[in-house]
Amino acid sequence: MSRTALLLLADGRFPAGGHAHSGGMEAAVASGSVHDAAGLEAFCRGRLHTAGLTAAGLAAAAATGHDALALDEAADARTPAPALRRVARRLGRQLMRAARATWPSAELDHLVHHRPQGAHQPVVLGVTARAAGLTPLDAARTAAYESVGGPATAAVRLLSLDPFEATAVLARLADECDTVAGAAAGAAERVAAEGVTVLPAASAPLLDITGEQHAARSVRLFAS
Repeated sequence: MSRTALLLLADGRFPAGGHAHSGGMEAAVASGSVHDAAGLEAFCRGRLHTAGLTAAGLAAAAATGHDALALDEAADARTPAPALRRVARRLGRQLMRAARATWPSAELDHLVHHRPQGAHQPVVLGVTARAAGLTPLDAARTAAYESVGGPATAAVRLLSLDPFEATAVLARLADECDTVAGAAAGAAERVAAEGVTVLPAASAPLLDITGEQHAARSVRLFAS
């Protein structure tokens, strides 16, 4: 297992398209619910324990080698908002392109063959992690970090927030990211015996609502 591969996959410069998405932060700023570092921290903590936990579980399960197509269907069921479902598949398609160029594998080829329009990003992330020789826990950690790292980076641009403050927020959430990743990986270990229903399905209705509102905006800085 290469720890460098983990750093590469989690690096915001990995060409998977995440830089164009705010993870709901743009809508939160527009509504006035996030306007400073404290608001950013509250937003990221909520997102980590809901959407982040769900994504981490899917990624970890895919990294175990469980049927990625079944997991993609499970991801659909856990993403009720059509706008966010489209975003997840678009990001999955972009990650797939980068992953196949970086860590070619038969499992990635199989997934793109059956989901040419894109599978959900957490599922692709897990299959990519497996192709890179990473563990399910590594995949879960990457998904958990992505759930807060993207919004924090977006907040710097949207609010002209001090980058040091945004980084400090991520540092304060580090232990919680590890906890979420551990819970997600633990659930993923049970999927083979108990099915995908054991994976986290934490909901975030406000993210769903603002995601739909954001998609309808004619002027926006981020795609989501």
